[in-house]
Amino acid sequence: MGLRAAPSCAAAAASAAAAGAEQRHRPQLCPPPLALLLLLLLSLGLLHAGDCQQPAQCRIQKCTTDFVSLTSHLNSAIDGFDSEFCKALRAYAGCTQRTSKACRGNLVYHSAVLGISDLMSQRNCSKDGPTSSTNPEVTHDPCNYHSHAGAREHRGGDLSPPSYLFCGLFGDPHLRTFKDHFQTCKVEGAWPLIDNNYLSVQVTNVPVVPGSSATATNKITIIFKAHRECTDQKVYQAVTDDLPAAFVDGSTSGGDGDTKSLLIVERESGRYVEMHARYIGTTVFVRQLGRYLTLAIRMPEDLAMSYEESQDLQLCVNGCPLSERIDDGQGQVSAILGHSVPRTSLAQAWPGYTLEAANAQCHEKMPVKDIYFQSCVFDLLTTGDANFTAAAHSALEDVEALHPRKERWHIFPSSSHGTPRGGGHLSVSLGLTCLIFIVFL
Repeated sequence: MGLRAAPSCAAAAASAAAAGAEQRHRPQLCPPPLALLLLLLLSLGLLHAGDCQQPAQCRIQKCTTDFVSLTSHLNSAIDGFDSEFCKALRAYAGCTQRTSKACRGNLVYHSAVLGISDLMSQRNCSKDGPTSSTNPEVTHDPCNYHSHAGAREHRGGDLSPPSYLFCGLFGDPHLRTFKDHFQTCKVEGAWPLIDNNYLSVQVTNVPVVPGSSATATNKITIIFKAHRECTDQKVYQAVTDDLPAAFVDGSTSGGDGDTKSLLIVERESGRYVEMHARYIGTTVFVRQLGRYLTLAIRMPEDLAMSYEESQDLQLCVNGCPLSERIDDGQGQVSAILGHSVPRTSLAQAWPGYTLEAANAQCHEKMPVKDIYFQSCVFDLLTTGDANFTAAAHSALEDVEALHPRKERWHIFPSSSHGTPRGGGHLSVSLGLTCLIFIVFL
């Protein structure tokens, strides 16, 4: 019976080391208390020393428990996941090596070693490199937001991992706020998207079609504010046909040392850049599609909401002012559903596209008829510019890359919180028709 019990304990240890880590490797909709789950597996598989017949001096249980504590707060949806996970794996491997003699012949130990090897291969972790420490004070890096957020959690300062918010702006322009409210706005001229104690983002919008209130973004200014020893103030500025891969001072990073706390990465020359601010856990995507720019940002909630009363004009936080909205403020680009307008106005409002043609072109890129699809149709009808199709599609891709909650990626008409609602093709078409009529008044 003793020989049969050992493989069961080995399986429990392997589950604790591998399955738990893989759970955090995938984006979680509603993350379970993984640390509790893994510790339960450990208690079932490792604490019954009589069943597993483990020598008292074998410390594989301690190694696995430490690995759990180092990775329980990690989330693959945030920057720095791969680096921190590999550090924890190397620490786990080092711990098993130090106890290898005492654990010789122990099936739990050998299962853990194999699990570590598999995970390092899957995550492309090098065997040599920095390792994590189980002492939060030692691992605390003031220029790595995820590091000190995790340290706070280990000390009991937080009961859950940090929460992240998403904001995006694209097209005519369409705004998705930190609260997942979706609005179509005029906001001609310069407007602040974000203005908190860590980051300022301002966009400038210009008219797209003469005689229309529709605008689009042709300039973006981003200020990463100075932050202790992590970085000096850095300013990034993009305008139409000039999307640089550097800050205005010519640098491409901020901070000292090999691991920069702020970094610009050019993904497509002159068309797409990313900015990664490790010290504030923030990622920014800037693209140029056609003649206009798009923006997407992910930022920790506690930092995004850190601002003074005088900084309350932030489109990402509070949305567009009511006077600047050209939709109904309910998360859809439709102002008067179910009403008709004169055909003479429709002819003026549809330069180059019929409703059927716009629907067909947008459906090729976006099979799900959510608010991004509807925005694509709206933009084609009001501008006749096919590049707005790519802008809407890229905006949805940025949501999928940066938004922390998959169930909120798609927002459907009549819903400002991402909850699918009913609504037929006719009502959507009529709503777009009426909104276009209003835009050209």
